[in-house]
Amino acid sequence: MTDPLDDIRTRLRRFARHEAAGESPLYEHLATRAADDPDVAALLTAATGPHPHPTLLLAAVHRALQAEPFHELVNYYPSLGGSYGLDAGTWPLWRSFVLDRADKIRALVAAHTTQTNEVRRAALLYPAVALAAKRAKAPLGLLEVGCSGGLLLNLDRYAYRYQTATAGQIAAGPPKAALGLHCALELAPGATMPVIPKKLAVAARIGLDRAPVDLADEDAAAWLEACIWADQPERRRLFSTAAAVQRKNPPEFVTGDAVADLATAAARIPENTPLVVITSHVLTYLAAADRTAFVDALARLAATRPLWWISQEAYAAGLAEVLPDRDDLVPAPDTPAFGVLGLTTWEAGRPNAVALARTAMHGERMTWLA
Repeated sequence: MTDPLDDIRTRLRRFARHEAAGESPLYEHLATRAADDPDVAALLTAATGPHPHPTLLLAAVHRALQAEPFHELVNYYPSLGGSYGLDAGTWPLWRSFVLDRADKIRALVAAHTTQTNEVRRAALLYPAVALAAKRAKAPLGLLEVGCSGGLLLNLDRYAYRYQTATAGQIAAGPPKAALGLHCALELAPGATMPVIPKKLAVAARIGLDRAPVDLADEDAAAWLEACIWADQPERRRLFSTAAAVQRKNPPEFVTGDAVADLATAAARIPENTPLVVITSHVLTYLAAADRTAFVDALARLAATRPLWWISQEAYAAGLAEVLPDRDDLVPAPDTPAFGVLGLTTWEAGRPNAVALARTAMHGERMTWLA
């Protein structure tokens, strides 16, 4: 049986090498050092979920530091106005801050989960939702499972700029949208440029989450901000803008389980409205058996109404359930992690899945495969 602390230290190393490397120098540094420090790594054993992710520990420290804006450690956190780069003092100061507040950090880890809040992923989802809309030929009903604060449910209200090598810049979304998102779009050999319409028609939007986030609640919103990597302040700016959009146009939330309450949440969308179920970096937080149960629940739902599942997940934690044996969709060892944008429908109970694109983890670029 795997020792929980050994598992956490392995997760910290993997996060540093595959997710933070090349994306977040601060978090790569902190996760690498934390993996070699049992006292720090042990704080993550307080997590209640099946897979304690390193980002939960980093978010808990970020949240604790938000409450102490004059602490010296703030100098290393651009999200809080810091301007220091990594140096010999970063880890010792961070470690001291964390262990001096070990009880507080442990309590934050125990009380929270890492919640998806990356609005830039809307740029990845938009072409896939547009493809479902083209096939449905009617305004869509969006159901996001693991919706957190529901930012992705407003994807039709954002403006997009897709930078391509062959077609120049492709614009989509309302021209006067409060939030604009940029995404580099490449084509894999043999792929065809996706059709990206100027607008999407959305008739209903529902969010399903164990603990939906009310963005009008300052403490809840602060936790989502803490989940954003601290040396990526642009992500924080986009989050704040998207949160403002959401407060003006709040979706309907259903508090419940991804499997047990999926049908209940879907029933909030009229049966004559084509249903698009969205997951984005959610299934990786479910145990393998729960992922299988979720896909089975989707299949049952698809037997009752038109349904498209759009997944933007790590292949092994999502699309592999319905599109097996695609080694090309799995990052090679010691290479940066990436997600896979998938579109799945069901015919006579059997899944018909397509891998549409390989995607950056936070929505800044994708390679179209279809």
